[in-house]
Amino acid sequence: MKRRHLLLAACAAPAATLLACSPDTGGSAAAAAPVEIDPATTCDLDGMLLADYPGPKAQIHYAGVAAPVFFCDTTELFAQLLRPEQVRPVRAAYVQDMAKADWNKPMGHWIEARSGFYVAGSKRHGSMGPTFASFATREAADGFAKAFGGRVYAFAEVTPEMADLRGGAQHDQRM
Repeated sequence: MKRRHLLLAACAAPAATLLACSPDTGGSAAAAAPVEIDPATTCDLDGMLLADYPGPKAQIHYAGVAAPVFFCDTTELFAQLLRPEQVRPVRAAYVQDMAKADWNKPMGHWIEARSGFYVAGSKRHGSMGPTFASFATREAADGFAKAFGGRVYAFAEVTPEMADLRGGAQHDQRM
């Protein structure tokens, strides 16, 4: 009987480890608080200074890493989180609520990314061109879509194909 218990425990350990590394951050005690950007904060993907560009910013807090990884655009956040090869455990992911943040100089107003609503295809562009405008409420996202065009999505409705990073630099007039 002891051997069977040891075998079951040995099989259960990897499964428990995988569950502990799940990217679901909803209410986890291990979730990290959002960190504010400053004039020297750079994008993890391309080194751009976040404060120099309009549109919503994003950050991911990975397990075992003290500092968050920042993105100058919400499309980059989705591209990172939704890639099939993304296996790093995520403690938290945040975007800015653009109903409260200034589009041209967004600061603060961080919300949990998975609880947000996103407008894709609007006339408003972020640092790398077309972006997902992020909002804390569906009502705010609907209002933005009515004013600037686009379609509203919940986080779970965004697909990897929608988070296309190709050609983003062609929209950047400052590069």
